[in-house]
Amino acid sequence: MKLTREEVRHIAILARLGLSEAEVERFQEELSHILENFEVLQQVDTTDVSPTAHPIPTHNVLREDEAAPSLPKAEVLANAPRQEAGCFKVHAVLE
Repeated sequence: MKLTREEVRHIAILARLGLSEAEVERFQEELSHILENFEVLQQVDTTDVSPTAHPIPTHNVLREDEAAPSLPKAEVLANAPRQEAGCFKVHAVLE
């Protein structure tokens, strides 16, 4: 399918792109080539192919939650730049 210069300009307007004449000519050729590739794909027989959302089977890769003892408070706060009353102290983000 060969696109016209007017169609390329219309696509550029829809995409809010300002194209020079050289760009219109280049994109006319490139977009036409892309549409030709889709025409080839439309000829592929897909009658026995079921629709899929993903080409390969997927599964959950998260591990199960397991209860474990916490770190000691002194170890957690050991590298804190500021602490107060056994807690992290941070600058206020809201006034």
